[in-house]
Amino acid sequence: MMSRVVISSSEQLGQVLQGARKIAGLSQADAAARLAISQSRISHLELNPETISVAQLLALLAAYDLDLFVEPRALDDKPDDKPDPKPGTTLSDAEIDRLEW
Repeated sequence: MMSRVVISSSEQLGQVLQGARKIAGLSQADAAARLAISQSRISHLELNPETISVAQLLALLAAYDLDLFVEPRALDDKPDDKPDPKPGTTLSDAEIDRLEW
């Protein structure tokens, strides 16, 4: 079983995907067969995770029986000029549009 993992770079994402595949007991060929893509594409995605689309990431996670969660960063990781989000609230479309990307 895989524990919770914090990913903060594309390089880490590639390592996590490779590790998740191995924990799932899958070779690159097995994972590729589940996703109806080539083994070389799995290799490329693991080695070049910055090229992965959201749809591809979600498909890979599903193939490895994993879920994606997004949560606020720990208080120490938050810049001082950003307000604390209220627990249990959701952002409106207008608030999302104001986020700095």
